[in-house]
Amino acid sequence: MKHFIAVLLALSAGPLVGTPAAAQGAALRVCMNEDLPPYSVAHGDVGSGFDVALATAVAGHLGRPLAIQWFESKIDEESSPTLEANALLSDGRCDVLAGYPLVVDTLGRPGMKTARLPDFRGAGAGDRRRRVDLGALVPSRPYQRAPLTLLLAPGVAKRPVASLGDVADLRFGVEGGTFADAILMLYRNGKLVNNITHYPPGRGALLAKLEAGEIDATFVALSRADAYRQAHPETRLQSSGFNYPVAFNLGYVALSGNAALIEQINAVLESMRTSGEIAAIAGSTGVTYVEPTEPYVSTGITFGQLAD
Repeated sequence: MKHFIAVLLALSAGPLVGTPAAAQGAALRVCMNEDLPPYSVAHGDVGSGFDVALATAVAGHLGRPLAIQWFESKIDEESSPTLEANALLSDGRCDVLAGYPLVVDTLGRPGMKTARLPDFRGAGAGDRRRRVDLGALVPSRPYQRAPLTLLLAPGVAKRPVASLGDVADLRFGVEGGTFADAILMLYRNGKLVNNITHYPPGRGALLAKLEAGEIDATFVALSRADAYRQAHPETRLQSSGFNYPVAFNLGYVALSGNAALIEQINAVLESMRTSGEIAAIAGSTGVTYVEPTEPYVSTGITFGQLAD
């Protein structure tokens, strides 16, 4: 699961971080991953991506300037994105953290009492060694849904896809040990097992293999497909139009002591959703917008859900 959240369009290409605009309130401090395209990418003191543009708009609606605290999240066996997010908030590095998966087990007070901080912009040597007392996390309403999407190789004939059974004849590739891997391996008690090729996660080989036609199809995060298209505008990869139905929503998260701020953000997000502003920001930043669905906070994913 780990390997597994009126529009100022001019700002979406790279708004300045922490600019002292004419907003009257204190800055809205938002923690963001510095290298998570197409959501958030740091370019020195400038940022780009959907989460950057959205946070800029949210701060504007609140009458506050935006200040981004960039951090780096490393994907390895010893890191925990949930604990790192809590540590950043508990250490007072930001008011809210963007792009957080709204799952029951990632909210509230964690089982661990302390955690180390991830690398963050402005950190000193001592910050890398110390542990932070953790607090309880509360979520905002979601602003985006984060499904896995089925991509097809350039030479594969497109067909209507309502379930994996409609593409069971294809050669699948998947990164081992991921959510997508579990979906494919468990489908109908292993019906697809003999059609699956596994690749090491995190090495960037999967979509290159798909582009070359060495495999016919794969499941990846929809945001990853968007990022790939931005980085490879010449790509001939095809969207099947099928998103896996089991998914989770993305939103902001804060410490429970900041619940009042979360309520203010919720009101802004709801207004932006109904006006179409969030969808417009997504489109302007190259993100495929998927409307969040209820329950807004997922109870988690079971093996039984993946077997059908």
